[in-house]
Formats: sequence, C-alpha cells, structure tokens
Amino acid sequence: MDWIGGLNDAMSYVEENLAGEITLEGAARRAACSAYHFQRMFPYMTGIPFSEYVRRRRMTAAAMELAEGARVVDTALRYGYESPTAFNRAFQAVHGLPPSAAQVRGAALRSFPRITFTLSIKGEEAMEYRIEEREAFRAVGFAMKEPMTLEDCFEKVPGFWARTSGEIPRLVPLMDGSGPMGVLGVSAYDGGRFSGYYIAAATRRPAPEDMEEYSVPAGTWAVFPCCGPIPQAMQDLQRRIISEWLPSSGYEYAEAPDIEVYSADNYHNEVWLPIVPKK
Repeated sequence: MDWIGGLNDAMSYVEENLAGEITLEGAARRAACSAYHFQRMFPYMTGIPFSEYVRRRRMTAAAMELAEGARVVDTALRYGYESPTAFNRAFQAVHGLPPSAAQVRGAALRSFPRITFTLSIKGEEAMEYRIEEREAFRAVGFAMKEPMTLEDCFEKVPGFWARTSGEIPRLVPLMDGSGPMGVLGVSAYDGGRFSGYYIAAATRRPAPEDMEEYSVPAGTWAVFPCCGPIPQAMQDLQRRIISEWLPSSGYEYAEAPDIEVYSADNYHNEVWLPIVPKK
C-alpha cells in the first residue's frame, strides 16, 4: 500500500503545482523513489510520459479558466508559458482548437482527469521469470545517442529499429556468448541518466569501424520470457512487469541498462530488468 500511496502523493504534487514549477525530481520525492526510477515506471503504469501528463492537466485547467472569461495572455503566463505561440501550440495539441476559441460559449473542450492509482488484485496469469547475475560485458552495434530524455526514447526507438533493420544480420557473427545471446536492444544509463540506445550483440570481438560499443556493468537482472508478435507482446509484458511484478517483488529498479533480447524467430524473446533489493 505504501507503493500506491507514494504514487498518489506524486499526483497530488502535480495538482498542487499546476500553476507553478513541476519537476520530475519533485514528483519522485513525493513518490519516495529516485527520479531515474520514477521516469522509467510512469509511462508503463499510465501509458503516457510524465511530461505529457503534466501538459494535459495544465491544459485542462487552462481551458476551464478561459471558458470562465480569463484572458489568453494571463492564462498562458499562469501555466508557465511566456510565449503565446508556445501556449497556443500546447493548447491546440490537447484540445484541437486555439485558446481564443475556448472563450466562446459552447466550445468543445477536452478534460483529462487526475490519475489516481489503486491497488488491483491480480495473479490470474502467472509471470515466469528467473534471476540472472551477470559479469560486465561489451555490447557492440549501432547506437542512437542524440540528446533525448527517456520519454523521447519511447517515441524514437521504433524508428531507429526500422532504419537499422537492414544492418542487423551483421550482428550475428559477433555473438560469442559473452552476454545474452540474440540481438540486443540496450537502453544505456550512465550516472542515472539515459545516455543512448544500442541495437547490438554481446561480444569480445573488436567493433567494426562503423559500429560503436557500450560496456554493460556487472549486475543482477530479472529475466522474463516474451512470446508473441513484436512489438505488442513486448510492450504488454513490460507493462505487466512494472505494474504487477515489481511492486510486490522485493526488488526495485537498479540504475543499470534495460535490455531486450530478440531471437531469430522473433516470437521467443526476453526482457531483462535491472534490479537491486528494495531498501
């Protein structure tokens, strides 16, 4: 129940600061976890990135004020937009019409309610997993290291896979059993921050000139088999891991890479979740 209470405290923090400063770190403090941990969990638990949730809540509140007669420029400033253009863009993205139209009686607006987390008793479907202790290993392959947050990663990684698909067969000869066997999707984290995404193979062999390497640190992973068509089966499994398995497991997210392992038939894959015992 502490887990649920912490998440709801984080949502209260958002509500208390809709017209003030809202930070990932502030929400994480209220949830009693690290910002790194909170940012990784939130999209899986809710289906949307934390920044998008904050924007939707602010634009919901802004629409209500505009409908009651508030000026557009005042409302923009109240919700942290010094530029009317930026406020207009954010408002239209949520409501599908400009802020000025919200002042017209009868305007069709959208309301995104506050998220409330509740305890859900599940367990009708077993989750298979194993715990793996791994020494450090090298991942060699293709990297996407453009500046982005973890939330950006959810949007950009599928495109990266599509662009790299023709090069993936070149990874097969590199595989030597020094790490998980298969094509790896490695979400790299260094110093508690997302630092890149790799489509790679675990290997001791030298990296080809057009490839990059990343050192995956030694650690402990909970490994979950994933059977079914990709990407839907992988996304569904990751959501269940975060929302069902992790809260009651006695573990928490470690500050280490998430790893996806893809097999040749693409129907028998794995999710490797980095873990440490819960404090």
